[in-house]
Amino acid sequence: MTDITTWFTLGTLGMIGGTLAMGYAMWRAPGERAREDWLLIGVGVTAAVAYALLSAEIGTLQAMDGHTIYAIRYIDWLLTTPMHVAYLALLVGVTGRYLWEVSIVQALTIVLGLAGSYVVGPLKWILFAAGGLAFVRVLYLLYGPITDVARAGDEDLAGVHRTLLNFIAVLWLIYPVIWILAQSGLNFMDLETQALVITYIDVVAKIGFGLIALNGRAVASLITSEDADAVAGEPSTTD
Repeated sequence: MTDITTWFTLGTLGMIGGTLAMGYAMWRAPGERAREDWLLIGVGVTAAVAYALLSAEIGTLQAMDGHTIYAIRYIDWLLTTPMHVAYLALLVGVTGRYLWEVSIVQALTIVLGLAGSYVVGPLKWILFAAGGLAFVRVLYLLYGPITDVARAGDEDLAGVHRTLLNFIAVLWLIYPVIWILAQSGLNFMDLETQALVITYIDVVAKIGFGLIALNGRAVASLITSEDADAVAGEPSTTD
């Protein structure tokens, strides 16, 4: 059987390679949204460091029932998932209350998931359910007020936002299922399988999100620029 550290090593390499690819895509993309772009690079760097620590067997703790919790993974998610939702908000110009709320509530889902995996008995499932409710609130904010702002703005940018939101929402819905099936929940999934599945989804979610965001925004900007050039090149209808 493949050693569990093999999956973490592959995850490290995937995050490093993907972050470099995002850096190249960021270089190619227009620079007017550098603040948002650096959030994507921050996600990749944070995940690469986390997986490097996991591959070195650093950052674990024992739950109350004795199973191993990869706490560094939760720290990674605690930092990177709020970056993703913040990016979705900032991309369409959302600041203030909704930006802070969606970021803080998303971080809360991770804290509750970690707490639930540590304790035993009914409290485990109460914390898991609380985390689920927090995630429902995140989805409401993303698909509700934040999407409303996106629809009222640039059409091409709104399309990029919609693609990213659907992409990350679908992938993030897999994590609670893994939590339930793994040792944190019903213990139907061993650590090796859990490491393989989560590593794969992590790389796809973090690197895929960043590449779609950067390339999609570059295309949207190009289309907007071409439209503006076409309008500027139209002959005047006035005498």
